[in-house]
This record gives sequence, C-alpha cells and structure tokens, in this order.
Amino acid sequence: MGLSTHVLDTMHGTPAAGMAVRLYATDGEAVQCIKELVLNQDGRNPDGLLLDGAGLKRGTYRLVFEVAAYFKARAVVLPEPNFLDRVILDFGVADASAHYHVPLLVSPWSYSTYRGS
Repeated sequence: MGLSTHVLDTMHGTPAAGMAVRLYATDGEAVQCIKELVLNQDGRNPDGLLLDGAGLKRGTYRLVFEVAAYFKARAVVLPEPNFLDRVILDFGVADASAHYHVPLLVSPWSYSTYRGS
C-alpha cells in the first residue's frame, strides 16, 4: 500500500509546511537516498506517498527531518548549537503489502513519532 509521512509543528499548532525531508533505504551501514522533498501546506509530501506499494520493499529505512532549518525559517530564535538539528527516524518494514505511515510531532525541544494508519 505504500509509505507516507505527516509532520505537525507542535510549537505553532500547525502543519510543518516547508520542512525538508529525505528518505533513505538502509542496509546495515549502507545508506542510499531515494527521495528528497519539501512538505506542503498540510505538512505532507506534495506528491502523495513517499513510496507506492510497488516501491515499498521489506527492509529498513531512514527518514531525516530538517527540524532546526524549519524553525529558523519560521523566525524561531534557537540556541547554538541547536537542541534538535535533524530528527532521524530509523524504522523497519516487515510487510511491504501494508501501509506504513510515519508521522512526526515536533518542536525545537522535543519530538514524538509512531506507526500511524
């Protein structure tokens, strides 16, 4: 069914429009970038799924969210060094026929994620 993400900015109570995200396929120490995107006004990939059902394979993946750059672009004053620069989520896909939704709730000071529906 595919892979999707959605990012909510919990500091402002809005979707994280404009946040840069990269998706990687991982295999041990080997990491390959397979998609780069900027989230739309709804905090989602403007093209829909990150990977469709045919593109999603059993294995391990990494999502990298450019958190500090996003908050700096929103004129949030952050300390140097930033408490959170990037949020890196490593996760596994055991059933490639299922839908994997990886949401991120984020502020400059904290984040939370889970496997959504």
